[in-house]
Amino acid sequence: MSLLIVIIILALIFDYINGFHDAANSIATIVSTKVLTPLQAVIWAAFFNFVAYFIFKDHSVANTIGKTVHPEYITLPVILSGLIAAIFWNLLTWWYGIPSSSSHTLIGGFAGAAICHAFITKGFTGITAIIEIKKITEIILFIFLAPLIGMVISIFITVITIMRNTWLKIGLILVTSVFVWFLFAYFEQNKLKENLAKYYNIEVLKSDPAQKAAYVKAVANVKMASPMMSSYKSLGAKKLAEKIKSEVDPDVNTVKLASALHKADNSIIVYSILGMVFIFICAYIYVEKVRSPNAYRTAKMFKKLQLLTSGAFSIGHGGNDAQKVMGIIGAAFVAYNSSKYVDVSAALKDLTWIPLACYTAIGLGTMSGGWKIVKTMGTKITKVTPLEGVAAETSGAITLFMTEQMGIPVSTTHTITGSIIGVGATKRLSAVRWGVTVNLLWAWVLTIPVSAFLAAVVYFIASFFIK
Repeated sequence: MSLLIVIIILALIFDYINGFHDAANSIATIVSTKVLTPLQAVIWAAFFNFVAYFIFKDHSVANTIGKTVHPEYITLPVILSGLIAAIFWNLLTWWYGIPSSSSHTLIGGFAGAAICHAFITKGFTGITAIIEIKKITEIILFIFLAPLIGMVISIFITVITIMRNTWLKIGLILVTSVFVWFLFAYFEQNKLKENLAKYYNIEVLKSDPAQKAAYVKAVANVKMASPMMSSYKSLGAKKLAEKIKSEVDPDVNTVKLASALHKADNSIIVYSILGMVFIFICAYIYVEKVRSPNAYRTAKMFKKLQLLTSGAFSIGHGGNDAQKVMGIIGAAFVAYNSSKYVDVSAALKDLTWIPLACYTAIGLGTMSGGWKIVKTMGTKITKVTPLEGVAAETSGAITLFMTEQMGIPVSTTHTITGSIIGVGATKRLSAVRWGVTVNLLWAWVLTIPVSAFLAAVVYFIASFFIK
């Protein structure tokens, strides 16, 4: 129990450090464009980091973190070693002002400690038997995809924004909004089906040969109920659960199933994005059609819009990064009491204080700020104007919302950096300070292997003292 408590405390400390380490991601552009003072900016970002607690209920990123290592290699010393390595690397990169990824530090530390544990206890073991290669591959792939997506979206937003034809601009925004609507509807359908499978404990039953009959029955129920997910919007979670009970499985607990399905609902995210679109359109019409457009009025409009977009990015940051620590604490409870908690999802469902504690810790950490990295993010990569700040934050927020829906833990640092590079590149390629950018790329590439190595060393030393 004492080791579990130490891990929880260290995890929340890591979450706090993550907050001030990544504060720059949320506030760099609004500080560099002088929309808010540094103090006002960190309070603003901290508030929206905590607001994410009320928006992201599915905890898909947390579940992914818990699945990066095979269950038999998840032990309390492994988690402890991974955390120590992650905290060390985070503090080191913060001290030198390098915007590395807290997320990949944590994942690398977790995997490195698990590999060392496997080698010590079982000798040479294949990597695929220790870590979940598919999950790790997805995470590594998004080291490059997340900033690339952010960059492409920010270029698209910037190009649309500087168009002179207001109505063409608004038309393109509306078409894009329809695409986003369908994209998030697709994400919601996938999550509904995943949560349906979780309700029936498909993965747990599959891994237990003694439960073969129960597994076959559960798979059949999921197969019959899955097409019904398309009626979620019209029926709602409660009525859909009742329909599944009456038409598919009379043994369904409608309250629990409705709760599981409701967690997949992403209406708040979709309506928030559409609300932002509406505000943007109104702002464009007012500045460009109702009033005579001029540089001062346009800059003033974008400064006001930056408050909105930086808040949206902070929500994405809180939803993505707090969940990673939730996944680690959940994994610790699984390791401590595997008979009670079969996986991270079950632990988080029962221990409702974990999400609240993690969102609080990251919010407090954000209020502490990370001024060294603000300078790198806000000025050294490229000089950012209010217009470009809006484009970078909007693209970063959309990217984070998308990846959260996909359950992929990405780096908010990589995402906003890619977005800032994108807006810089729309002016001219020389506007981006590529020397700084290359240094950042090296830090990104090295984060997972270095943190994995550090965690392996920590675990090796700890194995002499902790059994």
